[in-house]
Amino acid sequence: MDEKIKLGVSACLMGEQVRWNGGHSRDRYLTDILGQYVEYVPVCPEVECGMGVPRETLRLVGDPDNPNLVTSKTNIDHTHRMTEWARKRVEELKKENLCGFVFKKNSPSSGLYRVPVRTFKGMPNKKGQGIFARVFTEHFPLIPVEEDGRLNDSKLRETFIEQIFTLMRWRETLSKKKSMGNLIDFHTRHKLLIMSHSPNHSRLMGKLVAEGKAIPMEDLFTQYETLLMGALGLQTTLKKHINVLQHIMGYFKNQLSPDEKQELLEIIDRYRKEYVPLIVPVTLLNHYVRKYKQPYLAEQVYLNPHPIALKLRNHV
Repeated sequence: MDEKIKLGVSACLMGEQVRWNGGHSRDRYLTDILGQYVEYVPVCPEVECGMGVPRETLRLVGDPDNPNLVTSKTNIDHTHRMTEWARKRVEELKKENLCGFVFKKNSPSSGLYRVPVRTFKGMPNKKGQGIFARVFTEHFPLIPVEEDGRLNDSKLRETFIEQIFTLMRWRETLSKKKSMGNLIDFHTRHKLLIMSHSPNHSRLMGKLVAEGKAIPMEDLFTQYETLLMGALGLQTTLKKHINVLQHIMGYFKNQLSPDEKQELLEIIDRYRKEYVPLIVPVTLLNHYVRKYKQPYLAEQVYLNPHPIALKLRNHV
């Protein structure tokens, strides 16, 4: 990688002492592992909108779809203050060209999913979203987002990281001339990766590219990006991966020796039975790509979608 991916993040996850009690929530996966490939843009809504450290805790109250942000003991309403700050902050973040954002779970300002909202009946409802998180996702609907707790799930982590790396490559394409040639090049290289997430999106995107000359270039790229991020937001599955692996195998039907073909079939079957992780058949296929000099497959992002050191395909 020539340059790091720009990723927004809740500042406390970076180890910044900005929490209500003066503490932090440093996430070592984010700082020590993913941080090798990412340039973070830390954001702390409470501190940046003028609240001190330490400070009274906040909570969401009222309608889960449109809650108020109030202090826990004194019931001071900070909804307007936070919302106005958030709207200005997302405008500033446009300049950062972010490829994703990792939010702090359960935070009344930054929680992404299932944030507790105290209803008028006094019962907590875990259907809320933090004030800043809501403004951000409404403003940037195509930027991948996650929160720290969910990144402990291997599948969710893999999905999110594939999204941010793909969006970075898409942004590189956008930095060039918006042309059919550049779009076809990007789609060709990402075809199998997209298929591993959503065969249906892959068909729709293939059709869109094929008919692209009849669509205004700006509209074409906008439609393509929407489909791309929609596809990558869907999780891969065992069945979808096997479909792609078998598709790749078809490119070697006239080159593999009987022993090599049998070995590959056995490895794919072991993956199907969940005896080995995805990295095993992918490594063997990469070997055959180099051995038999397959130029189309050599360009396929699916075979190397992110740094191998992240070990995203090592789980069974």
